[in-house]
Amino acid sequence: MKKELLAPAGDIEAGYAALYYGADAVYLGLQQFSARATATNFDESSLGEFVAYAHSIKRKVFVAVNTLVQESELEGLLNILDICVRTRADAVIIQDLGVAKIVHEQYPQLEMHASTQMAVHNREGALALQRLGFKRVVVARELTLSEIKEIASIPDLDTEAFVHGALCYSYSGLCMFSSMTTGKSANRGKCLYPCRSEFRDEKGREKHFFSMKDMALEKDVLKMPVLSLKIEGRKKNALYVAAVTDYYRRILDKGKSDVVRAQNIQQIFSRPWCKFHFNGRDKNVIDRDFVGHRGLLIGSLEKGNNRNIVFKTSHQIEKHDGIQIDVPGNEKPFGFSVLNMKVNGCNVYEAKAGDMVEIALPPHDCKLEKGLNVYLASASNVKGAYSYSKPKPREFRPLQKINVTVLIENSRIVATCGEARVEIEGVFEPAQNIFKVQEAVEKAFAKTGDTCFVLNKLDVVNKEGMFVPVSLLNELRRKLYAEIKPEITKGTLPVIDSAIKTDKIQWIIKTDQPKILKNIDLQDVVEVIVLLDENVDSNDWRFIPKNKVRLALPAVCRNINVFKTNIAQLLQQGYKKWEIANYWGLSVLPYKEIDLSFDYEIYIFNTQATAMAAKAGASRITLSPEDMPENWQKIVKRSILPIVLPVYEDIALFTSAACIRDNACKDCNRQKKRIVLRRGIEEYEAVSENCQTVMLNRKSWYIGKTALTIKADFYRVSFVHKEYTKELAEKIWYQAKNYMTISETTTGNTERKI
Repeated sequence: MKKELLAPAGDIEAGYAALYYGADAVYLGLQQFSARATATNFDESSLGEFVAYAHSIKRKVFVAVNTLVQESELEGLLNILDICVRTRADAVIIQDLGVAKIVHEQYPQLEMHASTQMAVHNREGALALQRLGFKRVVVARELTLSEIKEIASIPDLDTEAFVHGALCYSYSGLCMFSSMTTGKSANRGKCLYPCRSEFRDEKGREKHFFSMKDMALEKDVLKMPVLSLKIEGRKKNALYVAAVTDYYRRILDKGKSDVVRAQNIQQIFSRPWCKFHFNGRDKNVIDRDFVGHRGLLIGSLEKGNNRNIVFKTSHQIEKHDGIQIDVPGNEKPFGFSVLNMKVNGCNVYEAKAGDMVEIALPPHDCKLEKGLNVYLASASNVKGAYSYSKPKPREFRPLQKINVTVLIENSRIVATCGEARVEIEGVFEPAQNIFKVQEAVEKAFAKTGDTCFVLNKLDVVNKEGMFVPVSLLNELRRKLYAEIKPEITKGTLPVIDSAIKTDKIQWIIKTDQPKILKNIDLQDVVEVIVLLDENVDSNDWRFIPKNKVRLALPAVCRNINVFKTNIAQLLQQGYKKWEIANYWGLSVLPYKEIDLSFDYEIYIFNTQATAMAAKAGASRITLSPEDMPENWQKIVKRSILPIVLPVYEDIALFTSAACIRDNACKDCNRQKKRIVLRRGIEEYEAVSENCQTVMLNRKSWYIGKTALTIKADFYRVSFVHKEYTKELAEKIWYQAKNYMTISETTTGNTERKI
């Protein structure tokens, strides 16, 4: 199977660089609904030019429409999808179920790719999305080679995997950290990356506990079983895109990596490299001490003071190159430009690999000691190493294929295309050579000039064999092409029939610790949702009336066979009400035979998404705490399904496959461990268990009386992730159901726009 090398483009220059250096396809975003909203991105004109050029050299272009879309934004979404169709984009990358529904029904010419934001981390999740109409899935970055192989073996489903670039600490799509702390949502393309901040732990250590290294699979891409190998970097410049694309193109073509080109990438932009969990679980994927670009490691200090540094360089250095030094206690490396450099006591412009160099320093207050690592962070020769060619502006543009019929009679010539029709009268004589007339017509109408048309088919009807001068044929063509209207693509929103609402308030409790509910009078509760783990014991909730129990599957499942066994047993025991938080649940549950609820990790931000959820098998959905009241109200009013509104939650700010513990894997009991972390005045709790880390705000999320304004079908109080006593659960339940003030809580986005 020929692999597709898929490169990023934050602007048209990066796109041209990607194509020049061998990308088979490019993915990019428009001005709205892109998960890289702060990139330059494309408008219709630049996208049209770029797609036309890419198609002329047999390459593909995918448009990321991969954010969550609120109800009021659906009309704007149609405009973006119209642009994708008009510019002949090959596919759209999607996170939102509502976007998927609209594309599937209104824009069938656009292939649907499931974004990594949908957190596809097992075969079952991929199968579920395939049934919903997705042609391709982008698998989670956290997967091992064997897990990727399982997903890639699904017949008739294309798979795509990241092979190089920045990593998120969280599974993509399962992060609300930026959103819940700042209102800038990763799921809506505006992440502020608080995970890369410095936190203080219980031991007083200030570290970047969640700041990931960069992924660089390098030659291991040759083992990848997927169709498409994806490079991250829509916020990177054309130089970076060119260097990384060139590096992997050469690996794919020649079967080996190039050390010099790898070093070039590190000098342009690079955190330390890792392979994440590709070759098995790996703890060495976090850079706790420093953040940001480091560069190429070229030596360690032999001597350092306030005026200069001395070290033996393993790589060429030139004047004006950028140097960085890891300085303990500094959050970022100490960086400066080389303005004065000596070798053997003599001033030099260039130092060669192996030279002992002395470099003058700018004023600084860093303590530079022997042994500190020195990096080449930028190099002039690399900046000029990746030139690329590109077409002239407007040389390429999206063209509408047209079919033309030309009728030639002795007294007139007529040209038609669809509803457009033009006629020129005249007196025409029989032709001496009918074939030359045919050739002249074809030549005349093939000239589309600056129009947006390209001739697809030409029928010439000349039964009497008349001759027509070329000048009249050209005039006929000009008139016809002026009459043809460019195609207008305009999707419409499918009509949603809302469900009948009731004013009755019904309460739900969700928990992963059923025994803490024993002090609560369950007469006031219509349902108790029990979140399952691998160690299921139905005796834990025997005290709850069976007709009130709903069993919930977690968002992440890396040991699915255990869950399949447990699910089969619980179904046999008669449990028919279930809840899922990721698409894999659709493949392990007989969703057509049960009452199935979607939790808020399957995001519902618009009513088209509720309709798609119903089509997928949901009997009700849960609103996201990341959203805001104005949008909740619109969904509740127009939803086709009953709706659950969370009122009190311990929100997983992120869920990660990267371990926060200090101990080695061989020394780990994998039992639950809670670690308190602080960032300024904010306090968090990281819960580590079974090789997974969940980050929680020490303040629970609670919306109180705001819930009364939403008019949802169900309200929910959750006791999940944190440890609760029976007494505390009883107290919070009483306060929440009476909309009372609860101390030490946060309202998240309920009073701001995301």
